[in-house]
Amino acid sequence: MKVKTILVSQPAPKTETSPYFDLSDKQKVKIDFRSFIHVEGISVKEIRAQKIDLSSFSAIILTSRNAVDHFFRVAEEMRFKVPDSMKYFCQSEAVAYYLQKYVVYRKRKIYVGNRTFPDLVKLIKKHKTENFLLPSSDKLKPLIPDELDKLGVKWTRLDLYRTVVSDLSDLEDVFYDVLVFFSPSGIESLLHNFPDFKQNDTRIAAFGNSTVKAVTEAGFKCDIMAPAPETPSMTMALEKYIKVVNKK
Repeated sequence: MKVKTILVSQPAPKTETSPYFDLSDKQKVKIDFRSFIHVEGISVKEIRAQKIDLSSFSAIILTSRNAVDHFFRVAEEMRFKVPDSMKYFCQSEAVAYYLQKYVVYRKRKIYVGNRTFPDLVKLIKKHKTENFLLPSSDKLKPLIPDELDKLGVKWTRLDLYRTVVSDLSDLEDVFYDVLVFFSPSGIESLLHNFPDFKQNDTRIAAFGNSTVKAVTEAGFKCDIMAPAPETPSMTMALEKYIKVVNKK
């Protein structure tokens, strides 16, 4: 079966230089984007119930832009003035760059990882005497607490936002050749919105081991997997697959 249409379970790229647009042009396939999940902030009342004193922390671990947004949202709502001496440990350059929305970058102590959490841990290790706050969603990758516990640093998790399934009812009669997922939550959303979903000829692409596992545990076949040595990105994995099946 040739691939003509793809649905990516993420928001549309904000830049025209996205590799998805290149893929669409080169392989002559239609690519749509739709968030299967979205983030909702946890209320200050619920956060206060976690009984965590923001003033007791000397450093913050930021793993995503959502974590940045919701930390500063909560700080403002709780009238907590983040001290200038606060140290920020950002998982990637993208997160660190986004932090500039809230702080004067050159006047703060900001440490930036290469991209993955284990990379950031190497930086955290050099500051083991700090008291770290980890702003988090209700769904935290087990790798993160495991790595911090192994390191033996003093850290506290604070849930500030939650991942919620999006309403996809308008897609009920729309069919795609490939569905692309990036997290187990995406599969959860698919099943929540379409409990009678049958894969049939639909190909499923999954990024990351936990997503692949969620696909198979749901009883579906995972046709396209990334990252892999030859295809480190999802667009590369999709292109490789399309080149094979569209030749037939």
